This record gives sequence, C-alpha cells and structure tokens, in this order.
Amino acid sequence: MSENQSSYKQIFKATSIFGGVQVFNIFLSIIRAKFIAVIVGPVGIGLFGLLSSTISLLTSVTSFGLSTSSIKDIAYANEQKDQTKLLEISSVLNRLVWYTGGLGMFLTLVLSPLLSKLTFDSYDYTWSFILLSVTLFLGQLTLGKDAVLQGTRQLKWLASANMASAVISLLVTFPLYYIYGIKGIVPAMIVMSCMTLIVTQFFYSKLKFVLPSLNFREVWEKGNGMLKLGLFLSLSGIVTTASSYGVRIFITRLGGLEQVGLYSAGFGIINTYVGIVLNAMATDYYPRLAGVINDSKKYIKTVNQQGTIALIILGPIICIFIVFSDEIVRVLYSKAFLGMTVMMKYGIMGIFFRAASWLLGFVVLAKGSTKLFFWSEVTANIYQTILNCIFYYYWGLEGLGISFVIGYIIYLVQMNYTCRHFYSFRFETSFIKIFVLQICVAILALFVLKLKLNVLIYYFLGFIFIAVSTIISLQRLHKIIDLKEILHKITNK
Repeated sequence: MSENQSSYKQIFKATSIFGGVQVFNIFLSIIRAKFIAVIVGPVGIGLFGLLSSTISLLTSVTSFGLSTSSIKDIAYANEQKDQTKLLEISSVLNRLVWYTGGLGMFLTLVLSPLLSKLTFDSYDYTWSFILLSVTLFLGQLTLGKDAVLQGTRQLKWLASANMASAVISLLVTFPLYYIYGIKGIVPAMIVMSCMTLIVTQFFYSKLKFVLPSLNFREVWEKGNGMLKLGLFLSLSGIVTTASSYGVRIFITRLGGLEQVGLYSAGFGIINTYVGIVLNAMATDYYPRLAGVINDSKKYIKTVNQQGTIALIILGPIICIFIVFSDEIVRVLYSKAFLGMTVMMKYGIMGIFFRAASWLLGFVVLAKGSTKLFFWSEVTANIYQTILNCIFYYYWGLEGLGISFVIGYIIYLVQMNYTCRHFYSFRFETSFIKIFVLQICVAILALFVLKLKLNVLIYYFLGFIFIAVSTIISLQRLHKIIDLKEILHKITNK
C-alpha cells in the first residue's frame, strides 16, 4: 500500500468513526427537533436560538479557547510518548477549566438582567439566564475532558461519549418539553449539560490518568502558553458568536421571533446536517495537522488530502439537500418552516467555500499564528455581519442565504491569500479540479430546479444531478484508494 493510500485510509477511518457518530446524533436530532417543533413551534425554536446564542457568547468570553488551545500541547506530548508531560498538561487543563467555568457562571449570574434586556428587550427572562449560568460551568468541565480524549487520539471513546450523552439527554428532556412546552426549554438545556458531563467523565476515567497535584502558581506558569494561545482563540470566538448574536437581534427587531426561528432552523440544518463532514473530520484533522505542520511538504499534502475527502463526501450530500429541501424541512420540522427552504438552497452552496477556508483556518492555528488568526476572523465576521444585515433588510430570509455564500467566497479568497503569503501554501490541481466540478454540478442543480417544472421532471432532473455528483466522487475515490481492491477484500471476508 502506498503512503498516499495509507494516509487517505486513515482519514476515512477517523471520518467513518465520527461520521457514524454524527449520523447517529443526526437521527436523534431529527427526533428531538421534530418533537420540539411540533410542541413549541417557530417561536419556541426562536427562543431556544436566542438563549443558546447568548450562552455561547458568554462561553466564548470566559473559556479562553482552552478546548482548542490545549489539544495542540496534548497531541504533541502524546505523539512524543512523553507520559510525564501529558499528565502535567492534563492536570493544568483540569484546573484551568474549573477556574474559567466558575468565571462564566459568575458573570452570567451578575449580568442576567442585562442579558434579558439586551436579548429580548424586557426583563422577563432574567431567571432563565440565572438558571442557565450553571450550563457554562458544566460545559467547560466537559470540554476539558473532551480535549484530553481528542488530543490523545482516543477517538472511539470520544465517539462513544458523544453517542451515549445524546441518547440519555434525549430520553431525559422529552418529558420536559411534553409537560411544560416552551417553559421546558431552560430545564432541558440544563439537563443536557449535566448528562453530557456525566457521560464524558465516565469515558475520560478509562484513561486512568493519575494527575500530579499543582498549586495555583504552578498552574499559571505551566498553563501560561495555553492561555495565551487560547486568549486569541477566545477573542475570535467572541467575535464570531457576537456576530451571530447581532444578526439574530437584527432579525428580531425587523421580523420578530418567528423569523429568527426560521433563520435558526434553516442554518441549523445546514451547519448540523450538511456540516457533518467537517464536524467529523475536525476531531482528527487538527491534531494530525499539528504533528506535521513544521514539515512543509507533509502539511500541504495533509491539507489537500483532507480537502479532497471532504469534497468527495460533500458534493452528493449538497445536491441531495438542494433537490429534497422541502421534504427535509417537513421531516425535520413541519410545514410551518417551509418559508426557509429558499434560504437553505442558496446557503448550502456556501458549504463548498466554507470547507476550503476551514482547511486553511486550521493551518494558521497549527502554525501558532494566533494574532493572524484572530484578525482574520475579526475581518471576516465584520463583512459577514454587514452582508447579512443588508441582504436581510432588502431580500428577507432569501437574502440571508445569498449573503452566506458571498461571505464565504470572500473568506476563502482571504484565507487563501493569507496561507500563500505567509506559509507558501498551494492547493493541488487534483483538489481544485474536484472543487470546481462539484460546484458546477450543484449550481446547475440549484438554478435548473428553481424553474417551474412538472413534479416528475423536477425529480428526474434532480436524480440526474445527484447521480453525476456521486459519479464524480466515486471516480476520484477510486483513484486515491482503489475501490476494487477494497470491495474484493470485503467480498472475500
């Protein structure tokens, strides 16, 4: 087996593990989203989106990006098989997440009246934020344990933790929504945080780490580098979350909670169900990239290989969503949410450009260029927020889908220039070829299927576009890993 084939198969293995987890979680999410949508409707979804966005913003402010910054150090110590260093870093992280989690909970408690006023233009939700303050603390503890599992490449345990917590959370929160309706949203969010931490702790304990005892001064000295890196990540996270928060507030003022609900649900589908590929790959991609980032040839090859696999999987999925967007919305939510399908069809095109820029964002992080990463994110969020507000003001929800695509096209140009200029990065011809082919198929599908067609013709053409995208992916896949050989082995077994 060639080195290239081996690398591609490793990527597929990691993707299959977390892809399977994502698919399983999606199945549970479909059940949960459908259940919630029927009970609380668009208004309830909008309320949930605003509460979640606010908590995410506070988490970004107080977490110092530890869930990401720590992975680099953990992965490096694990790669070098330095157990002493690994335990030391894990101990430092364990203490830091307690401090940052406590800070997040305290700030939420103190600012709860202000948060209610800013988010909902009233003080009616003050107690909601007071109760939700505990989720920041529990969430930070969970992220600290996830970082250790991810950095040590215990992907199966991390996958099992995600699946188990999703099942348990679903079973426990169902009665809350059923009995209390919209009033059950806050208790359900708290219960989910508790269940996730308990399950993650169970799998984390399998590492059998005996962490060294460190005092506050030692934690500060040894964790200073982690905090410095995490600070810029946290600041960029604040900007990103604030941008999303601002857009939701803007939509609330102009269109009301129902429009926020449609916006949240639509991009929730894009980010959760189509973004499954990126979410699955990110768990393995960043630690692996960080391990070879100082070798120019290896890291460039790693980025292009990861990108190729992403496009092979994403192409057909995006075509499927373009063709069956109405049916998907009906299954995941209800007929009341059909007003967001046009926004989704445009917005989903942005995933191609998001995937390519996503690859390059990790390069900047792995290089340790945190200031560069921060200013890149600030710039991107400024123009994306402006685009979102302008396009929503003039064209409503459909405009938001278009602005999503334009924003990520600009962001890809920006990140490509950054990586070419500072790190001499180049996308390989093979990556560019499949990128262009898959985008062309998706664009044709989008605009042809927008025509007023007979139902039979619509689905006939839709299946043709899906088939063409799938054939492109299979041909490229066969070229890089020899599908015939794999099928032959499977048949023999």
